[in-house]
Amino acid sequence: MSASLFAVFGLGPPEILLLLVLGVLLFGRKLPDIGRSLGKTVVEVKKGLKGIEDEVSEPGAQRAAIEPEPIKAPTRVTPSNTPKFDDSPAPASVPPKL
Repeated sequence: MSASLFAVFGLGPPEILLLLVLGVLLFGRKLPDIGRSLGKTVVEVKKGLKGIEDEVSEPGAQRAAIEPEPIKAPTRVTPSNTPKFDDSPAPASVPPKL
C-alpha cells in the first residue's frame, strides 16, 4: 500500500532513502516526538471518522426535524406616551452671573 502511494508521487527507492536521510539530519532527536504526535493525530482522526460513520449508519435513530417558527404578520408599534416638546424656556431661578 505504501509503495503504491510513493509511486503516485513518482518516488523510487533512491528518492525515499534520500528523504529519510534528510529527515534524520534535520529532525534528529525530535523524530520520536514527531512520530508520536503524528500517531496520536491519526488515531484521533480515525475515532472521529468512526463516530461519523456510526451516526450515518444508525437506521433506528431518526433525527428530529427542526421546525421553524411560524411567520407572524408585522405589527405596528406606536408609543402611547410620545414626548412633548415645549418651545418656551424653563423659568430660571438663578440669574446668570456676568
